[in-house]
Amino acid sequence: MNAPRTIYLDNASTSWPKPPRVIEEMARFLAEDAGSPGRAGHRLALTAERVVREVRVKLARLIHADDPSRIIHCLNGTDALNIALKGVLRPGDHVICSQLDHNSVSRPLQAMSDAGAITVTRLPVRDDGVIDPDDVKRAIQPSTRLIVAIHASNVTGVIQPIADIGRIVREHDLLFLVDAAQAIGVVDIDVRAMNIDLLTFPCHKALLGPSGTGALYVSPRAAMRPWREGGTGADSIFPTQPQEFPTYLEAGTPNTAGLAGLSAALDELDPRKALAHERELLDRLAHAIEGHERIKIIGNRDNRARVGVISLALVDISPVDVAAVLDESFGIAVRSGLHCAPYAHRALGTFPDGTIRISPGWSTSGEDIDALVNALRQLANSAL
Repeated sequence: MNAPRTIYLDNASTSWPKPPRVIEEMARFLAEDAGSPGRAGHRLALTAERVVREVRVKLARLIHADDPSRIIHCLNGTDALNIALKGVLRPGDHVICSQLDHNSVSRPLQAMSDAGAITVTRLPVRDDGVIDPDDVKRAIQPSTRLIVAIHASNVTGVIQPIADIGRIVREHDLLFLVDAAQAIGVVDIDVRAMNIDLLTFPCHKALLGPSGTGALYVSPRAAMRPWREGGTGADSIFPTQPQEFPTYLEAGTPNTAGLAGLSAALDELDPRKALAHERELLDRLAHAIEGHERIKIIGNRDNRARVGVISLALVDISPVDVAAVLDESFGIAVRSGLHCAPYAHRALGTFPDGTIRISPGWSTSGEDIDALVNALRQLANSAL
């Protein structure tokens, strides 16, 4: 007997299902070409190296980066952020971040601050869910080295004024790190025009790649130290990590099967189409629950201001309970809780319970949203 179809609305965590081409290419690669890149001169190794290089080129093209060698393959967004933060910061540095940041930013910064290595200023968020660029400017100190901004909130989906913040950062000759976890693949990102020095992102969300893939872009302005050191295949004679990019930040064997799948995903990617599709679905959701006294949209209500992520709350029912019933009784998968962003929920007034996060994807249909709305109405009415 076939299992009932799951209506998957948790694409902000990871996209699912993956496009068939991604799965097919990973299986083909493992069966035919899965050598160790850069570790030998035989056909399998050279083919694997070509896959690794081609993905670098495709990602550089996607973010308008001039030099593909400045694209560092990582395990995920968290890995990329740790490499960036721990590679660029020095004792005595001051960092500016915000309440919107994911724990992948706030935890490393807090740990370094607790150790007395750096100081941190965490900016508030306006009522519309946006970081005010003027707050960034006012927070700059003589010891400020790095400004960190999330491109789109993983709680509300609201897109931040990255270009405006980037201009301020460059005017003060500082470094700018952007966490593009929810924006990459749906929002156009130009690292040159936006003055981005460090861009981090997972490749398993809107880019539709498999788990275990992510990337870090490092501009020539950012002086880095390697976070991990070790085998590189080539350049084995050197006693320390070779200084050449991308090898300098890429010790160890990469996830070649994952990169093969990612390469196939990138060939099918259409960010504008993806964003339009997701906003259309959010409009359908918002219109259907409009006026319902027990189903609330949290934060900004303008779907033109967000990527395909929206947070809801049901009066008198905890988000965890809502998500559990949606899964068990309706076959609908959503995310509940704090979404690894506790400071954002404090700002929104939804701490400590969090919200119900809805994040449609490429395979989500209007009928899926209608099923969600019907389930939410039943749950909300049952609490009367």
